[in-house]
Amino acid sequence: MSGVMVRYKVRPGEAERNEALVRAVYRELHERRPAGFRYATFRLDDGLAFVHLARMEAHDGRSPLPELAAFREFQAGIAERCDEQPVVTKLHEIGSFG
Repeated sequence: MSGVMVRYKVRPGEAERNEALVRAVYRELHERRPAGFRYATFRLDDGLAFVHLARMEAHDGRSPLPELAAFREFQAGIAERCDEQPVVTKLHEIGSFG
């Protein structure tokens, strides 16, 4: 199993728009229900920083996100929305629960 964490910080005034774009991704994920994929997004206490966690259980380790129209729309304007650009960190699982 592989996973990634993405962290970024949006500009003041962009948090609600960013959150709406993220929610659209979740709507499409709920419609498609890709097998072996877990995804969670968190908005941090400062109200501007976001963390996305993705876990791919498929053998090829590929994420279904690039196939989603809502995700492509989310990514299209990410550079302009951010004060701190997205940083992608590969995660190597030691253990998990639930």
